[in-house]
Amino acid sequence: MNYLPQLTTPSDALNWATERHREGSTIALVPTMGALHQGHAALIQRANELCDLTVVSIFVNPTQFDRTSDFDTYPRTLDDDIALCATTGVDAVYTPTAEAMYPAGFDTSIDPGALATRWEGEHRAGHFSGVATVVTKLFTAVQPDIAVFGEKDFQQLAIIKHVVRDLGLAVEILGEPTVRETDGLAMSSRNVRLAPDARKSATAIHRSMAEAIRSATPSSSASDIIEHVDRRISEAGGVVEYVAVVDPNTLEPVTTLKQRSQLLVAAWFGDVRLIDNSTIPSQP
Repeated sequence: MNYLPQLTTPSDALNWATERHREGSTIALVPTMGALHQGHAALIQRANELCDLTVVSIFVNPTQFDRTSDFDTYPRTLDDDIALCATTGVDAVYTPTAEAMYPAGFDTSIDPGALATRWEGEHRAGHFSGVATVVTKLFTAVQPDIAVFGEKDFQQLAIIKHVVRDLGLAVEILGEPTVRETDGLAMSSRNVRLAPDARKSATAIHRSMAEAIRSATPSSSASDIIEHVDRRISEAGGVVEYVAVVDPNTLEPVTTLKQRSQLLVAAWFGDVRLIDNSTIPSQP
């Protein structure tokens, strides 16, 4: 196994990135909170294709959790994560501590604006401010030319693109399709916390979305899609937090399916909260 640099402070990362840029290399960043799985491996593969060097950041960011219990129980598998990085062509890992990211006296945050007020933002107070702030700090340290994110967190991806545009950050943001288990469940680090029965039931999220989209017709409305998904998840034992059909650019709810739209879902199975989304093609 080749030596894999592990950068542990913002200055470590910035010094490494500055030297690599000076050598003429381009850098892709894959930001993660660890507990890496094959979905992350797909992001790494894409990053490897896009730039000379790939950095994976691994940081369980405390400022984006609205529930202390969720932060405390979030899976942490750093040794396994670094091993995966070493076998997937990563050139460096950035693993800062909370103290390094938020030193004493840190008192700055980014308000990501209106895109963050609905859906996840409504149910997770402060979440997107935490995301926007930490991602901006990661970009400042690693200085990536490109950053690659998964589309499973659809609203997060839209907000990061919005922040980068508004702040004029010199990084291109790319989204990659959601990677799924063989039974359709979107790969997520939280899946390991699902009890066996809840894990089986959680497949209702993707299944219900696929059913609703497949059965859509020109006369179907957004409310038809929402009702079907809500009912099927509830029948499977899930507790629906929201189901929404939105404009993919503004994230505002839509009523018709005449234009391409995005189906967003958040639901609880046991004590684990899962999110997913799917594209609804236009129904002319």
